[in-house]
Amino acid sequence: MNSSAAGIVGVSGYAGMELARILARHPGFRLTAAISDKWAGRALGDVLPIAGTAAAVRCEGQAAAATSFAGLDVVFLCTPPEVSIALAAPALAAGARVVDLSGGFRLPLGSYPRWYGFTHPSPELLARAVYVMPEATENRAALRDAALVSNPGCYPTASVLALLPLLKADVIEPAGLIIDAKSGTTGAGRKGTEDFSFSELEGDFRAYRVLKHQHTPEIERVLQVAGVGGAPVTFTAHLLPTRRGILATAYGRLRPGKTAADATAAVRAFVESKPFLRAAAPDAVRLQAVVGTNRAVLGADADPERSIAIGFCAIDNLVKGAAGQAVQNANLMFGWDETAGLDSLSGHMP
Repeated sequence: MNSSAAGIVGVSGYAGMELARILARHPGFRLTAAISDKWAGRALGDVLPIAGTAAAVRCEGQAAAATSFAGLDVVFLCTPPEVSIALAAPALAAGARVVDLSGGFRLPLGSYPRWYGFTHPSPELLARAVYVMPEATENRAALRDAALVSNPGCYPTASVLALLPLLKADVIEPAGLIIDAKSGTTGAGRKGTEDFSFSELEGDFRAYRVLKHQHTPEIERVLQVAGVGGAPVTFTAHLLPTRRGILATAYGRLRPGKTAADATAAVRAFVESKPFLRAAAPDAVRLQAVVGTNRAVLGADADPERSIAIGFCAIDNLVKGAAGQAVQNANLMFGWDETAGLDSLSGHMP
């Protein structure tokens, strides 16, 4: 496998740190550039538990980002949406391909004022962006020629994977879907505020951004692209007092004549030939089964008497929900096996 030079902007954030961990051991990517104001002047090996040539890469400040893109084959943007939008153009101009982990290129142009609070400043770039959730959208082949890839969000990944097997198999109705999802605190980013201090979080549990979470329209868009959506979904995010992982529980109206066996069969059929997906009983869909890995564990059940079906999905929000899926997409962009650099990631139980 010929190696390709990779750079990370925002390497000191949680997703950036996870990317560095994965790329440092990747058989096809060479991590040669790292951008972080926080770590500027420091070698990655001094601030992250990584080894090899990546450990010697010295971080540069964000002001030098544009000049650091020269010679890179791919740039991963682990930055806020506005920053990603601003940096995508110079990265592309330098000849690099871009995988953006922010929400900067995930929604239609008109959705940004409502859901992100700004008017998108680069509609031409937004039109070029290719959004791919490898196990959910049908446009994986578009990655081979894509210059700018929008990586899915963590909550949409877990939510869509919880619903899609049941929708694809016509087990549930597409209207009236409800998603209840819980995430560890790393999903909020690496920032120090009172709300995210240990004393505020430990022993607590709460919903946030109720009925205005920016991942709601992304979930709706992915389901529509997958050919099973079109109706609004109700999505509620919750903050768990744990570091990482997402558990999404999705509720749908059971179609007449469908059973619990149909729900189980739908999940087992959906995960077949998808290397990172696993089927499990609902009570085995848990964070410990996925944290530290690029896996998603799925389950489902149904009650015909109450006409309800429930889908479950657990992922690591920093891996399958961010850095791991970004590498999975990059593998497909460069024509490598999608599992490259990801199949050796391991978690721990308990």
